[in-house]
Amino acid sequence: MTAPVFVVESFPAERGPFVLDGPEGRHAVSVKRLQAGEEVVLTDGAGRYAVCAVTAVEGKDRMVVDLAAVVEEPAPEPRITVVQALPKGDRGELAVETMTEVGVDAIVPWQAARCITQWKGERGHKALGKWRTTAREAGKQSRRVRFPEVADAATTKQVAALLAGADFAAVLHSDFDRVSASLATADLPAAGEIVLVVGPEGGIARDELALFEEAGATAYVLGPTVLRTSTAGTAAAALLLGRTGRWS
Repeated sequence: MTAPVFVVESFPAERGPFVLDGPEGRHAVSVKRLQAGEEVVLTDGAGRYAVCAVTAVEGKDRMVVDLAAVVEEPAPEPRITVVQALPKGDRGELAVETMTEVGVDAIVPWQAARCITQWKGERGHKALGKWRTTAREAGKQSRRVRFPEVADAATTKQVAALLAGADFAAVLHSDFDRVSASLATADLPAAGEIVLVVGPEGGIARDELALFEEAGATAYVLGPTVLRTSTAGTAAAALLLGRTGRWS
């Protein structure tokens, strides 16, 4: 997709003129400054989309398009889920943004034992909302029509259950002396579910790692350097996307 992407809640049954207004219409008209004759993509963010021609621009927040046939992009295989330990500050949003841009399918926030950041009460709800908004905006920017799902924050036991049900379960590890398996040479499935766990800056606690290994996960190193938690998931996902053929 090269045309700018805008999100609609749903598509009408009828084809023909369609008005994009509200925040998305304002972004198209006042920010993107689109004009009649240009092409846009409308999507529901769940894989359904339509490539449309702009027919008119009205005021500062209304764009009329000729709604073409709505098609659905198949879900990619294998599906890649990243379990992301909560980083400090706004680095969580950075992680979500870049993982969305490379093509991750689902992101699961994880309150690991060594996380400094704590998602509790209203603060947790706001932080989760920011992650989901970031995924939506990054999905639009990267021209995706199937945005990643950002799940509710998971406990360690819930993460272990995810790993137990995966076709390939991996935990990124930074201890090169203890872990010799490389993600770059791992035997990956052509379909199914890949679940990748990214720990916090302080590392994954021993009891957490033991629980994940009991669930069937394997610890892997990514490379010769230690990445921050906010960038490790993106780097590892890019490696997996290339090795599984999703970037071919």
